Amino acid sequence: MTDAEAALFERAEHHVRETYAAVLAAVSAFAPLAVEAKKTSIHIVADSAFAGLHPQKSKLRLNIRADCRIDSPRVRKVEQVSARRFHNEFDLLSPDDIDDELVTWLRDAYQLGIRPS
Repeated sequence: MTDAEAALFERAEHHVRETYAAVLAAVSAFAPLAVEAKKTSIHIVADSAFAGLHPQKSKLRLNIRADCRIDSPRVRKVEQVSARRFHNEFDLLSPDDIDDELVTWLRDAYQLGIRPS
């Protein structure tokens, strides 16, 4: 974890860091891992950002970019940002929340984030 990433977790409970590590491990299993720490969040990028992580005190908020609204009770909020782009927001409370379903959504978002050759 870089200093910039660590700074975002200063007020977060320990399990929030563990959840972050679990997300990164899941993504690295199917894609080259590249993260960009921003002022209040961390972006996971392919050719463009496909997921955003927002550390909070007791949870990790995950925003997955998709070409559709993800239909799941796990989705906290959906924002349509353009005709074919949606930000689907999740609250992750523990590493157990990174399951096959969530990894599938992340994998789909990764594919969306790759520019065609």
